[in-house]
Amino acid sequence: MKLHGMDWALIVVIAGAGCVAIYVAVARALRRAVSEQQRETERQLHAMAVTVKALQARVTELSRLEKAREGEVAAISASVETADAPKPAETKPEIVAALTAAATAFLGKRARVRSAQPLPGAPDGAGAWAQQGRVSVQTSHNLR
Repeated sequence: MKLHGMDWALIVVIAGAGCVAIYVAVARALRRAVSEQQRETERQLHAMAVTVKALQARVTELSRLEKAREGEVAAISASVETADAPKPAETKPEIVAALTAAATAFLGKRARVRSAQPLPGAPDGAGAWAQQGRVSVQTSHNLR
């Protein structure tokens, strides 16, 4: 079977028409996809703009609250500075005597305790963990 010139022309026309049809379909699909992607991007940008505006409003509110707190803290610190600070409680003479006796027994010669003050910090019972830690450290020393 031999193809004649007319057959070749028909094949070329059909192939060309097919290529053009495919090109048109692909171009149309591509345009649809691009426009759909643009709409989605615009929607996301709008949502982000709304979120940014809300966050800016929140930042403004928080900075206003922070300035108000700073004013309150300044007022409280000023009132605390002007108030007379309570003097530390005097150590009982019995405690000073017990400390002197303990220091004398430890050193082997007469010792003098010049001052003794309670540690500032947690009230009685609240420093149980700290006291247990000190006991643990002291018992870890191997004295003999």
